[in-house]
Parts: sequence; structure tokens; C-alpha cells
Amino acid sequence: MLGRIGGALRARDFRWWFAGQVTSASGVMAQGVALSWWVLQQTGDAVWLSVMTFATWGPTLVGGAWAGALVDRSDRRKLLVVTQAALLGIATVLAVLAATGQLAIWNVVVASVLAGAVVAVDAPARQVYVVDLVGEEGVASAVGLWEVALNASRVIGPGIGGALLATSGVTACFVVNALTYVPPLVVLTKMKDRACAVRAHKDKGGAGTAREGLRYAFRSPIMRALLPMSAASGLIFGMSIALPPLVERGLHQGGGAYGAMMAAFGIGGLPGALLAAAQPVPTGRRVRVLGLVTAGAVGAIAIAPDLVVALGAMVLLGVASIWFIASANTLAQLRCAPEMRGRVMALWGMAMTGVAPVAGFGVAGVVEVVGPREGFAVSGVLLAGAVFGGWGALRE
Repeated sequence: MLGRIGGALRARDFRWWFAGQVTSASGVMAQGVALSWWVLQQTGDAVWLSVMTFATWGPTLVGGAWAGALVDRSDRRKLLVVTQAALLGIATVLAVLAATGQLAIWNVVVASVLAGAVVAVDAPARQVYVVDLVGEEGVASAVGLWEVALNASRVIGPGIGGALLATSGVTACFVVNALTYVPPLVVLTKMKDRACAVRAHKDKGGAGTAREGLRYAFRSPIMRALLPMSAASGLIFGMSIALPPLVERGLHQGGGAYGAMMAAFGIGGLPGALLAAAQPVPTGRRVRVLGLVTAGAVGAIAIAPDLVVALGAMVLLGVASIWFIASANTLAQLRCAPEMRGRVMALWGMAMTGVAPVAGFGVAGVVEVVGPREGFAVSGVLLAGAVFGGWGALRE
């Protein structure tokens, strides 16, 4: 088990890349916690959280297929240098606006759209770059370890974000986020260029290759099963819409409890990610079971009578959801043709982070009209439906 967990870490370049990602992801989480709370306090309306989510992830929904085609045709290292530098610049601008008293909803929305456009390319490039570093035999370990980094950041980031928000305000969170992009940039500049994966097309027109990615996913039964699960999971991982109202109105707690809930998710996610990294090649049966357990954990949080029970259920959600999504992601990467991997991962991102903003308006509507507990439960219901919808394709 330990050998499988550390398989990807045998590659020297991946070790450095992995360390940089822990730092960068923690900064993103710290800023995200502070910004979500700031928006809710400024507007008093959960719909604005949906607006922010749409601004951030809408570009992935609109341009994800073309971004995947770009990733399949590009040197991933050079592409990541550009995207990481752009994200550093956006965080720096937000820090300056906050420090000078110019931070407002409108310029936060603009910055979120710009960051979302960059992330639409950055996210699939990062996932495929991992395969460049470790090879297909190390994908399960690498994806699991990435989830370790992400969930370590869910513990570290909210803690840092909550502390800075309480003591220094949002400006410090933006500054910390900007600084955390420096280590990955240093790592990338020191790495050697690598040959990209085999490409089916050499043309420079992205539209044709993007359409081929869409056709490929539509014709593959397992992709048709996995992508809806990714879309439903996006609402779980995009907790900035439903969780703050649940904490404030359902559990009657403040910003510290919100940070604690996020940290509890990260604490649970760490063993979930390690279990994903330790597993051999994931199976469809395992993905189905983990999907249903994840949906059940969402329901347990939604009906939790107090903060203690909610925190315990959030730890369970972290274990199940991270193990589930890492297994599903690995299965998608290993079952697709190598020359289509960038486009498949871009579609994965479109499903997970691109559909969530649109569905988020519905979640926010349920929160405001029905209640925060019902709004939080929506993601679990949708995930359970997606699992049952893809049951046959994941039978093996």
C-alpha cells in the first residue's frame, strides 16, 4: 500500500511539483474562504455567492472544450508558466484594490471572470502534465497525491484564511495567495521541456479538435457515466454557495464555524486521498459505492442538529468524496485515448466546475426560498441520481 501511495513520488520532478502545489492550493483556499465570507457580509444575499461562483467557473463551461484542445497541442510546462503567472498577477491586483479601499463587488466579479478564464486552461494542463511527469503507470498514485495536496490545503488554507480575516482582513489573504504562486513558478522554470503526448491532430484550429473531444466523450459509455457524476460532485466541492448560509442560518454559527467546517472536510479528505493513492487501478464498482456513500454524507450534514454532528459528518464527507472523485478521475484518464486526454480532462473540468455555477443559481434559490438545509442537500440528491444513471456502464 505504501509503495502504491508513493509511486509517483519516485519521479524527482513530480516531487518538486507536488510540493509547490500544496503551497499554491493553500493560498487559493485561504483567499476563497475570506472572499466568500466578505461577499456574504457585503450583500447579505446567498445569490451573490452564486454570482461569484458563476464568474469564476463560467469560463470553464464556455471555453473548456477549446482549452482542452489547446492543452493537447501545447507544451504543458510552458503553458503552466503562463497560467500560473497570470493568476499571481490577478491576486496581486485584488490585494492592491483591498489595501487602497477600492475593493467592491463589481471589481471582484471582473477579477473572478479573468481568473476563471485562466483556470479553464490551467486545470486540464495541470492534470495532463502529471501524466507527462510520471507516466500512465503512476496516474493513480499521482491523482491520489494531488488530492492529498488539495485536502492538506483545505486544512491549512481555511485556518490561515480565517485567522487573517479575523486579524488583518481580506487584503492579507490576497497577498498570501499571490505569494503562494511563486514556488510553482520557480519549479516550472527549473524543469526541462517534455515531449507532449501523442496528438491525433496537428492543425492550429482549435474548433475541430474541440468538437472531436465532445464526440469522443459522447460515444464512450463510461465517459457518459462519469461526466454527470463529475458535474454533481462540483456542487459538493463548490461549498461556497450552500455552506455559509447553512452555518449562519441553519446552525446559527459565525465565520469561525465556517472555517472549521471547511477544515473538517480537509481533515477527512486526507485519508480519503491516501486511500485513493494506495488503491490499484480503480474499478467502476468502487466508483459507484463511493458515490453513494458521498451522497449519504451530504444528507447527514444537511439534517445535522448542531455543529458537533455537522463537523463529524463533514469529516465523513471528506473521506468519501475525495476517494470517490480521485477514483473517478483516474478511471477517466486511464480509459481515454492518450491523444484525447487533454480534451477529456477539460470536459471533466467543464462538468465539475463549469456546470456548478449554473446549477448554483438553483441551489441559491432553494436556500433562499426553501431553506439552507434543503439547499445544501441538493448536491447529494443529484450525485445519487448520477450514480444510478450510470450504473450499467460502471458494472465491471
